[in-house]
Amino acid sequence: MAKDSNGTELNAGDSVTVIKDLKVKGASSTIKRGTTIKNIKLTSKDSEVECKMNGVGTVVLKCEFLKKI
Repeated sequence: MAKDSNGTELNAGDSVTVIKDLKVKGASSTIKRGTTIKNIKLTSKDSEVECKMNGVGTVVLKCEFLKKI
């Protein structure tokens, strides 16, 4: 069961907000704090979700840096 930084359960298709600036490995860009990500996908690991972002592509993010909207 994936949970966000506040302990709220995350489900596939939820929208989340990034709570901290994150550097993307393999790219020169960063994901800025406050960025809204729609339609997340759950992975086999409870602490990670997968999402698509404009300009970056498919990214796997740790749930501890996300907040459910």
